[in-house]
Amino acid sequence: MNFSNLLISWYLENKRDLPWRNTTDPYHIWLSEIMLQQTRVAQGLPYFFAFTGSFSTVHDLAKADEEKVLKLWQGLGYYSRARNLHGTAKYISEVLNGEFPDNYKDLLKLKGVGEYTAAAIASFSFNECVPVVDGNVYRVLSRYFAIETDIASGGAKKEFTALASELIDKERPALFNQAIMEFGALQCVPKNPNCKDCPLNNSCLALAKNKVNELPVKLKKTKISNRHLNYILVVDQNNNSIINKRTQKGIWHNLYEFPVIETENKSDLKEIESKIEEMFPKASSVKLIEHEETIHKLSHQHLHINFWKATVNTVLEKGISHQELLILPVPIVLHNFIERNPY
Repeated sequence: MNFSNLLISWYLENKRDLPWRNTTDPYHIWLSEIMLQQTRVAQGLPYFFAFTGSFSTVHDLAKADEEKVLKLWQGLGYYSRARNLHGTAKYISEVLNGEFPDNYKDLLKLKGVGEYTAAAIASFSFNECVPVVDGNVYRVLSRYFAIETDIASGGAKKEFTALASELIDKERPALFNQAIMEFGALQCVPKNPNCKDCPLNNSCLALAKNKVNELPVKLKKTKISNRHLNYILVVDQNNNSIINKRTQKGIWHNLYEFPVIETENKSDLKEIESKIEEMFPKASSVKLIEHEETIHKLSHQHLHINFWKATVNTVLEKGISHQELLILPVPIVLHNFIERNPY
């Protein structure tokens, strides 16, 4: 049995029953692939059901209000994925009459669809013989063949894609792609894989060389920046608050948030109180709501967040209630705070 047959045999016995594996509908496969970028299957599954329940076709998604799309996406992070998803749905619905491109080359032209996603849709929906190369595939191939190429280097993708192209089952490309991805997710896991019961252990070079835990090689470290955010819950006489839409580019674009004060370092109480009183001179009281700082970790930055309450003895012009606030799309860290702290 060769590499491809061993993988497929393992997959047919061990695969998870996932909804997007029971269809060749490119809409469902596209949704799942966009959602599962940088997201675990267990986390992404409820979102998949929510989206397919609310938007059963690409036309439904195209016609949806962006705020509803962002609200359903809330908690998945990387919100540019949701905005690209919505924009691409409009393009497919309005320009392509609801028909997805049926080949890898044309799928790549869709906004938000990269090489991996295009390969997944092309093979799973249209059985095109093109390999998928994601983190799981890097790991399986680098270990099995003891490849010490830095996967963060410029030429890594080309090298691993070429290898995967040689190995792919030409008659069953969709099955092979699903198999190698699932093998990396369940068997050849990042830490402490169960090599003893691995069907490839007799021919795995990393195991033979005792290098399983050293592969794949990834030398480039992501630089993490720290930001300090102070969110202000302003509450008026009607028990309403205010919230603003983020229109600037960057994280959380088009999501809503409370008024915020960003500082270079963690600020003391007097400094923040003074700044809040400058922003809201009619505030009768200012207090820190939660004494323990919330740390929200994103891929390239860690957000150190404090929440403050400013009570004003007036009626806010655009004040909204707690219930109205819960309907709006907000960053998940703010959503969790709002649920913890009804006002």
